[in-house]
Amino acid sequence: MTRRSVGVIIIAALLLAGCNPDTGNSNMPRPFPLTRDAMGVFCGMNLMEHPGPKGQIITASRIDPFWFTSVRDTVAFTLTPDQPRDIRAIYVSDMARATSWEEPGATNWIDARMAFFVIESRKQGGMGAAEAVPFGNRAAADGFATDNGGRVMTLAEIPGSYVLGSDTAGEPVEHDRGDVRPN
Repeated sequence: MTRRSVGVIIIAALLLAGCNPDTGNSNMPRPFPLTRDAMGVFCGMNLMEHPGPKGQIITASRIDPFWFTSVRDTVAFTLTPDQPRDIRAIYVSDMARATSWEEPGATNWIDARMAFFVIESRKQGGMGAAEAVPFGNRAAADGFATDNGGRVMTLAEIPGSYVLGSDTAGEPVEHDRGDVRPN
């Protein structure tokens, strides 16, 4: 099966799920507001001390979310085999609704599967590395890319090498994120 046909199947399934009010996101937990208690999983640092978009992953096995100082780290978590696979929701800051890069917001979360990401821009994430900047709509992502450089893509299109490797993007890596679909 080609990558394109897999994409068509996923889109069709999402559209069909949207037609039935008893399926889809009805069991998806709501995002947690960002507070001063939020500490980054990978760095152990307070999220409020870093600029740029943030991320949170909610799993079935924890009461609190896993917090991330950058969206790049959030995506990396989903691709790292030794991390929990019982993901119920992945939320990222909607930078279209953020006050500024320094104030990305405490409650403007968007489902990462519905976001548009700008990679390879001139903006750096919370830990000073390349970032995957999320937006709730394509027009805002396109505008950001025009102003700051970069490419717009969906979560499934973000190259694994971009979030797991160095600060440069590589070719997209075939990765089936089927095991990170919300329960």
